[in-house]
Amino acid sequence: MRSNLTRFFASRAGIIVAGVIIGVIAALLQRLGNPPNMGVCVACFQRDIAGALGLHRAAVVQYLRPEIPAFVLGSLLAALAFREFKPRAGSAPVARFVLGAFAMIGALAFLGCPWRTLLRLAGGDLGALFGLAGLVAGIGVGVGFLRSGYSLGRSQPARALAGWIFPALMIGVVLLALFRPGFILASESGPGSLHAPLLISLVAGLLIGVVAQRTRFCTMGAIRDVFVARDTHLLSGALALLVVAFAMNALLGKVHFGFRGQPIAHSNYLWSFLGMGLSGLAFALAGGCPGRQLFMAGEGDGDSGIFVLGMIAGAAFAHNFALAAAPDKVVEGVLQVGGPAAAGQVAVVIGLAVCLALGFGMRERWK
Repeated sequence: MRSNLTRFFASRAGIIVAGVIIGVIAALLQRLGNPPNMGVCVACFQRDIAGALGLHRAAVVQYLRPEIPAFVLGSLLAALAFREFKPRAGSAPVARFVLGAFAMIGALAFLGCPWRTLLRLAGGDLGALFGLAGLVAGIGVGVGFLRSGYSLGRSQPARALAGWIFPALMIGVVLLALFRPGFILASESGPGSLHAPLLISLVAGLLIGVVAQRTRFCTMGAIRDVFVARDTHLLSGALALLVVAFAMNALLGKVHFGFRGQPIAHSNYLWSFLGMGLSGLAFALAGGCPGRQLFMAGEGDGDSGIFVLGMIAGAAFAHNFALAAAPDKVVEGVLQVGGPAAAGQVAVVIGLAVCLALGFGMRERWK
């Protein structure tokens, strides 16, 4: 039974099923209260968790999103069931933390992670095409470094307890979300105030964690594999997510085509491209998109846990120092284009420089 399931999830049909499940869940979570075109956004949800814990004080993006810890715990359950829980760590942790922080800064310059890029497109937000182009370009640059010998080094086997630390932190987040002690912050307006019922979000996140761990679902990996080996296996899952989420949105009347006036998005396309270019490069250098990093952390990968903590710290930096983009808004009937302010633009440029420096400096051989 276990071997049959392993073969199925490793097949193209398995990765497509994973994409279908994520697409359906994302659309339903949006219907049940999650922000529009943001049924599931790993970067945005980590930002909201950072706010709920008081790491930043942007009042409109503070909520302990249960989907994030559920991704980790679902992956943990799958890894334990299939004997793939393998504690490991020690691969350039500081570099991974920095990559995570800049990946978040880039995502917040665009207002979304790779998953939300697809979900914005599935809701008719054509401006997300610029973010998608930036993501592809950033990953392409990262692939160039990989081909020239870039490596953060090998992770080393760790004691069992080390692999349980990050899942234990996520259990703590779930408990805080369930019991809501007074020190946890919660938005009264804005995206942070929009959320599906907690238990539904938990179950949805656990299911995504299980199927994503079994199929190695990864949007960054989907693009990387096309560049490296013309392999479309992972891409099949990402495309399934896009198609199914679009179909679900169409059935629910949630598709509104256009480049401007989209929910929680901006039409400053240059910085959409550059922001996701930074994120794509950071994901490629770190070895996985933000979702994949969560799933690997559930398998006992401490290096992925460090990357996730870097993203949460990046969210705190972004909102404490006004680096995050503002969405478009209409004032007296006139559309005001959002996007990152000057500080955010500088941060994206610095992030690109740092990632390029890591890409060049961490090569094991020179060509």
